[in-house]
Amino acid sequence: MSEDLPGAGELIVLAGLGNPGPQYAGNRHNVGFMVLDELAARIGGKFKAHKSGAEVLEGRLSGRRVVLVKPRSFMNLSGGPVVGAARFFKVPPSGVVVVHDELDVPFGALKLKLGGGDNGHNGLRSITKSLGTRDYYRVRFGIGRPPGRQDPADFVLKDFSTVERKELPFEVDRCADATEALVAKGLTDAQNEFHAG
Repeated sequence: MSEDLPGAGELIVLAGLGNPGPQYAGNRHNVGFMVLDELAARIGGKFKAHKSGAEVLEGRLSGRRVVLVKPRSFMNLSGGPVVGAARFFKVPPSGVVVVHDELDVPFGALKLKLGGGDNGHNGLRSITKSLGTRDYYRVRFGIGRPPGRQDPADFVLKDFSTVERKELPFEVDRCADATEALVAKGLTDAQNEFHAG
C-alpha cells in the first residue's frame, strides 16, 4: 500500500481544475474536469452540488475511498472550493491530488509529482494559497506550449486542435489511469508506470 498518501482507510480528495460553463468545456484549461468526469464514470456516480462551492462525488477507486471535487468557481479561485471540500471531509493537504493542464509538458505526456511551484498556473496558485502549503500531489496533463507568439493565457482558453481532439479521449483515459495508479500504488510506482515517453 502507498506510504506517501494517507493510509488505506483514509479518504483522498481528487480535485480536477477547469472553468465552469459550457463555453469553456472543451478548453485546454478544462482537462482536469475531463479527467474527473472519466473517474466519475468509473465510480458510477453523479456529481452533486456541495456547500464548499464545488461539485463532489464520493466513491471508491482501486479500493480506496475518494471524493472527486470540481470547483464551481473560475480557475483563479479554485483554492476556496478545493480546500473547503478537503476541510469538510477532514482530508489533510497530504491527501489532496490536483489534476490540471500543464504548458511545460508536451501534449500526450503526463507528469506526477508532490509539491513544487505553480509555474504560472492560476488554479494551483489559488490552491497553494488556500491550503497554506505546496505539499499536495499534482497530476499534470501536458498541453504543450502555444505556437508562435500566441499568449499562453489565450492558448489555455482555446479548445484542443483537430489533431489533438482525435487523441484526447485516449489521453484523458490514460490520465485517469495515472490518477488511479497514484491512489492505489503511491507516487513512485505511478511515476515509473506513466513517465515513460
